[in-house]
Amino acid sequence: MIFACSRFLYRGDDKFWQTPIKRSSASLIWSYLGYCEVIYIFFFLLPRMPFSPINVTPAERYALIAKLVEEVKLRKYSPKTGRLYVSMVRRWLLSGDSARDFILSYSDASASTMRVANFALRFFFENVLREQFPMDIPLAGKDAKLPTVLSRDEAKAMLSGTENVKHRAIIGALYYGGLRLSEAINLTWEDLDFGRMLVQVKQAKGRKDRVVFLHLELKNLLDAHNSDNREGLVFVSGYSGGKYNPKTVQLVVREAAARAKIKKHVTPHTLRHSFATHLLEGGADIRYIQKLLGHKDLKTTQIYTHVAETDMARLARML
Repeated sequence: MIFACSRFLYRGDDKFWQTPIKRSSASLIWSYLGYCEVIYIFFFLLPRMPFSPINVTPAERYALIAKLVEEVKLRKYSPKTGRLYVSMVRRWLLSGDSARDFILSYSDASASTMRVANFALRFFFENVLREQFPMDIPLAGKDAKLPTVLSRDEAKAMLSGTENVKHRAIIGALYYGGLRLSEAINLTWEDLDFGRMLVQVKQAKGRKDRVVFLHLELKNLLDAHNSDNREGLVFVSGYSGGKYNPKTVQLVVREAAARAKIKKHVTPHTLRHSFATHLLEGGADIRYIQKLLGHKDLKTTQIYTHVAETDMARLARML
């Protein structure tokens, strides 16, 4: 009797079949008993065979990915994290490589990409397969890169050089509010308290709400953008009539930097970096900046101490 199933492994030297102790395996064994007059079944507590993507069928792969999506949703991970995990695990299942070899294939990529591969496969092993992630796979260290920061004059040049009123207001929200790209495009008029000059950033990264000040310059930009119908989204796409596409905002920022003749690589997040750095240079306490940015760990905020010019200028004058 031969089982044509990837769950069974034939031990030729010892002449027996090995399978994990699972309900599905037991059901398959019992289904064959009707064809046999005499059969001897011995159960050995052998070490569990580690999962390998080599013999995974398309149907099994579909079921595993569906289970992964379910586990991600149960933990309320962000859609971006979910897409990254699913994409990375699907690639691994199709590769047929061991987990170690798959992550090693990203050794020429950035450290962040290697870390995503590690986190995705670790999550898959522990929460979908219910197996221990291989202990011999280390987590790649983070890249020690400093953020790109604009000068105050460069930030103002981007704003003054942008003629489109709505685009200018979007850039203002990123710089004067220190908002993330996703926070800016999800901002609603109900989040703005013009009386108290505050902005409530709802369901930000990590599903945490926070409050930031409504800078007078940003208020003026928003008044110029829309002073009448203040309901729903603050920034509505003229193309779709709904929420702005993140790539559109990235293009708006990139073109504004080009008009201002800024040679640095400028992204929407560069304006957030500049917001934090300029506050630090102005004498703001780093713990207040941490709250404004919504950072869970102070160490994340402390990176701006490495790019602030306050101490650099003082040291330069000592020569």
